[in-house]
Amino acid sequence: MAGFKEYGNYDSTGLAELVRNKDVTPSELLEAAIERRDTVNPQLNAVVRDLDDHARQTIAAGVGTGPLAGVPFLLKDISAYMKGVPTTAGSRLLKDTVMDRDSALVAAYRRAGLVIFGKTNTPELGLACTTEPVLFGATHNPWDLARISGGSSGGAAAAVAAGIVPSAHASDGGGSIRIPASCCGLFGMKPSRGRVSLGPFAGEGWGGLSQQHAVTRSVRDSALLLDIASVPQLGDPYWAPPPERPFAEEVGRDPGKLRIAFTTAALTWGQLDPEVSDAVKATAKLLEGLGHHVEEKPTFPGDFIQMAQAMNVGVSGSVTATLSRAAEQRGSPVTLDDVEALTMSIYETGKKATANEYYNALQTLHAQGRIISSIFAEYDVVMLSTLAHPAPPLGYMNTNAADLSNYGERLYGFMPNTQPFNVNGSPAMSVPLHMSKAGLPIGIMFAARAGDEATLFRLAGQLEKAAPWAQRRPDEAVLAGRA
Repeated sequence: MAGFKEYGNYDSTGLAELVRNKDVTPSELLEAAIERRDTVNPQLNAVVRDLDDHARQTIAAGVGTGPLAGVPFLLKDISAYMKGVPTTAGSRLLKDTVMDRDSALVAAYRRAGLVIFGKTNTPELGLACTTEPVLFGATHNPWDLARISGGSSGGAAAAVAAGIVPSAHASDGGGSIRIPASCCGLFGMKPSRGRVSLGPFAGEGWGGLSQQHAVTRSVRDSALLLDIASVPQLGDPYWAPPPERPFAEEVGRDPGKLRIAFTTAALTWGQLDPEVSDAVKATAKLLEGLGHHVEEKPTFPGDFIQMAQAMNVGVSGSVTATLSRAAEQRGSPVTLDDVEALTMSIYETGKKATANEYYNALQTLHAQGRIISSIFAEYDVVMLSTLAHPAPPLGYMNTNAADLSNYGERLYGFMPNTQPFNVNGSPAMSVPLHMSKAGLPIGIMFAARAGDEATLFRLAGQLEKAAPWAQRRPDEAVLAGRA
C-alpha cells in the first residue's frame, strides 16, 4: 500500500481492518500519513509538532491488538498530555509545559493501538473559534486557504479534512469540536459532560463546560473513538451513565421515529446567513422524508444572553487561575510578550471578579442548563445550524488586535448556537450535510438529552447513508500547493 490515493480512501476503522488482515503494516500507514502531512501541511499549518520518531518507536515496540491498532493519529495541543512531550495550549507562556505521564485519554488511545505522530494547532488556551495563535501562526481551511478552519480544534479539523489522518483528537468548551467540523466539512460529536475523563491533571475544564473527543470523516470512527475514550477514572467529578451497548454498535441501527424540533434562529446573537437558514430547512425536509416527526419552533427555552455573560465570568476565572499559576511558578508577571491581547483582557477581567460573582455565574449556568434541557421533555432531538455563516476570512476575529471592541459581536454573530449544549451537558454533533454556493461546508447541529449519544449516533448513521458526504473533498491542487 503506497501513496495517498489508497490511504485517503479509508477511515480509521477501515485502516485498522487492513492492519488486522495483514494487507498493510502499521509502518506503511505511518509513512503514508507522514508523506501526506509533508505535502499539505506547508499550505495549512495544521500540524505544529511532529512526533515521527516517537511513532516509529511505538510501532517497533508493538501496537498490540486494540480496535485501532496501527492507525496514525494526531493530538490537539491542549488538554491531552503525552509523557515528556510539550503541551503548549497554543501559548508562548506555556510552550515548555511537560508532564511526567500520559493523561488518561492518551493512555486509552495507546491501549487502542493508535500511533500518535504529531500535535495539531490550537488558539491560545483554546479561547477562540479561529485557530490563529501568535505562537504557531494561522491554520488555513483546506476548502479555501484564505479562510479560517475554526477553533479551537482548527488544526485537528484541517488535518482530517486534508487527509493527513481520517480522525483526530479534539475538545469542545463552547463549540470547539463542532465549529471546526462545520468549517471543514467533517463530523464532530461533543460528548455528554463526564463521558471522557480529564484526569489525572484536571477534574474539569471551564467549570464542566469542556469535553474531549474527536473530529472524524465517518460517523463510525467517532463512535468507536468515543468507546475507546469513555474510561471513567477514580475521583472524576462528573459521571455519564454507561451506554446500553457500545456506541460503535449504534451506528447503522434504526433510530426509530424521532421527535425533532428545529429552528432557523440564532440563539445568542444576530441571525443566520440565508444560505445557512435554507440548509436548516432542507435538513428538516430530509428528516421528514426519513420518517421523523419534525416541528419548527421559532424559539428555544433559555436566556442565552444571560448564559453567555455567565460563561464569560466562568471562563475568565479559569484563564486567570492558569495564568496566575504560571506567573507564580516563574516569579514574574504575565505581560503581552507572553500572551495575546484577548487572553490578557480576559485575565485582567478575571482578576477583578469576586468569589461571589464567580459562584453566582456557576449557579446561573446550572439554572440555564435546566431551562435549556426542558425542551427534551417534549422532543428527542433538537436541530439547528452549527454556525451562523460559513467560515470567514482569516483575521476576521483577530485575538491579538489592539482594538477588541467588536470582537464579541463578531464571535457570537458567527457561533450563536453551540454554547447552550456545553452549559446543559448534552451531547451535540455537527453533521456536514450542506455546501454553500461558494463551495464552503455548512454543518447542521443536533443535540439530545444528556447521556444520550446513542440516539445521535443512530441518527447520524442514517443521515450519512441518506446524504453521504465522504465523496466531497477539498481541491487537491490547492492542498498540494500547485494552485
